[in-house]
Amino acid sequence: MTNLLTRRVANVLPTKKQLEERLAKGSVKIYLGIDPSSPFLHIGHAVVLWKLKEFQDAGHKVILLVGDFTGMIGDPTDRSAARVKLTKEQVLENAQSYKEQIGKIIRFEGENPAELKFNSEWLSPLTFSDVIELSSNLTVQQLLERDFFQKRLKEQKPIHLHEFLYPLIQGYDSVYMSVDIEIGGTDQTFNMLIGRTLMRSLRQKDKFVITVPLLEGLDGRKMSKSFNNFIAITDNPTVMFGKIMSLKDDLIPRYFDLATTHNEQELANVIESIKTGELHPMEAKKKLAWEIVKLYHSQNEAEKAKEEFEEVFQKGETPKNIETVNVKSETVNVIDVLTNTGTLKSRSEARRLLEQGGLEWNGEKIDKTEIAVNSGGTLRVGKHRFLRIESSAK
Repeated sequence: MTNLLTRRVANVLPTKKQLEERLAKGSVKIYLGIDPSSPFLHIGHAVVLWKLKEFQDAGHKVILLVGDFTGMIGDPTDRSAARVKLTKEQVLENAQSYKEQIGKIIRFEGENPAELKFNSEWLSPLTFSDVIELSSNLTVQQLLERDFFQKRLKEQKPIHLHEFLYPLIQGYDSVYMSVDIEIGGTDQTFNMLIGRTLMRSLRQKDKFVITVPLLEGLDGRKMSKSFNNFIAITDNPTVMFGKIMSLKDDLIPRYFDLATTHNEQELANVIESIKTGELHPMEAKKKLAWEIVKLYHSQNEAEKAKEEFEEVFQKGETPKNIETVNVKSETVNVIDVLTNTGTLKSRSEARRLLEQGGLEWNGEKIDKTEIAVNSGGTLRVGKHRFLRIESSAK
């Protein structure tokens, strides 16, 4: 139990001792809520998923809640302005592959399977009268305690009413499911505590809150799609390995701690060898990349990704096993090719990479969407990806 409430845990509220006493009495129901604001999850999200797996392995009931209703509102956490609201169609499209991605860590079948729920099931039927009644359990002063709301007030920036309602609505998830514990990143502490307040008011039941540390992006900033500093759970092994090799050196120990499943002794040994210089940063990152690729793919894929990295980036060679695309024309639109093959997730990402000089055709940078492929060749996409294009045009 000690490791359950220490490793990858930032805080336990109200106290760790009280939760230990509750866990000693038997299994609990613990949930994580994820708003589908993006179609992919990254290894920053996985920090809390690995902690949930520990609870699942210990026999506790795990619920993964997809916020298909709250996702349309948008959590204002850490925002200096209101988040752009998503449509129901966008939210459902983003959520479509979540079970598969989460399933790389959490079991949805077999012994003690996790449940996957969608909060529109109980939030959509609420009437305006229900929401007013629910809101009577909180005060404006409580909601204004959020630090970034205070910041906006000082900067004379607007706080929209729907942003005020977000913590209330998220808090109702806990009440409806009657959970014992809610778990999430440290940035979700306020929202989770609102759920604790509502639980005590409406169910006369205590709800515990566990927060986990936030994993920084590859460049040290918040891990985010907009910063392009993330490692997606769905990244292929070669891309995943290459991204980790671009990690800032000072973040290596933190990634070993939060992004691997090393036990505490293994972790201490690795971090000590990094500090003493016994393990060079380049070799440390190779080891880290190998461990992470193995977690989300397999040991075999990790070995192949490591070999390819050493061939391409350390020896300057072109990888041997890369995807080949056959086209029937003498020219192609690289934006179409990259998105149609799934090499990149969106047309906007492909255009951005083109504009930033991140595409090369047969070793030369390209600055236009149309390229001649009649003789065939290799398209290098950023630092880590390659695509061979062959033409059958006569």
